Amino acid sequence: MAGILNIQFKPTIGNKEINLKKVEHYIKKNADKKLDLVVLPEFFSTGVHHESFLNDYEDENGGNTIKTVCEYAKKYNTNIIAGTVIEGVNGKLYNTSFAITRNGEIVDKYRKIHLFNYMGGTEGDRITAGDRLVVVDFDFGKVGLAICFDMRYPLHYKKLVQMGAEIIVLPTAWIVPNEVYDDLESRKFAVTTWEAMNKTRAYDNLVYLVSCNQCGRATDTMSGLGSSMIVAPTSQVLADAKDEQCAIFADVDLEVVKYYKSVYPIANID
Repeated sequence: MAGILNIQFKPTIGNKEINLKKVEHYIKKNADKKLDLVVLPEFFSTGVHHESFLNDYEDENGGNTIKTVCEYAKKYNTNIIAGTVIEGVNGKLYNTSFAITRNGEIVDKYRKIHLFNYMGGTEGDRITAGDRLVVVDFDFGKVGLAICFDMRYPLHYKKLVQMGAEIIVLPTAWIVPNEVYDDLESRKFAVTTWEAMNKTRAYDNLVYLVSCNQCGRATDTMSGLGSSMIVAPTSQVLADAKDEQCAIFADVDLEVVKYYKSVYPIANID
């Protein structure tokens, strides 16, 4: 069994110190559990305000933000997928997840491939798309990486499974307009759609799916949808953060993934 802690919170715009303290608060609060993997949201250290994360980006090693998360990994003896930070390299900016081991070492990173350039989204105006799929071989299992809008690309997930992924992790800032968030019926529809995508990606690929979102007011016009989830290969939702700032936990059995893959060779079926 592998213990997964999925942290959902509302980042304070532009205050990395406070946001990193929130991260440690939730890890420390759950330190009595067997923590094999901790997952953080997209833009966990800055929030989604463009001027905040685009003008205060990190270096190729993740700067002091990822250095601090590496210290948490070592202190609490857990692997961490450090949501995303904006990484500046050779004049280009990338939306990047860092994979960190229990020893506090960066073993890989994934640069978001599918940027949100639709329905008013302008991510691609300043962010450069990544070009490499990543599966990390942690000490407890193989974890495939995706970020936010990658959710809408099923073949991305299938390729990760073909590369050996048993768990797929999706840090995200899945936000909706405030008029949608504030209307109960509209929000319910948005959450139902989100849950359906989570279940489908897990079930179609016979993996555990861990989506890690923000919640609450993200900007003056947008709110984080919340509903971070840990979903089993059967599509069963093992844990759901709803719209709360919290950390959800689940023990996952990777033998279940191996069993289903032996029965249904999904990755090899076109």
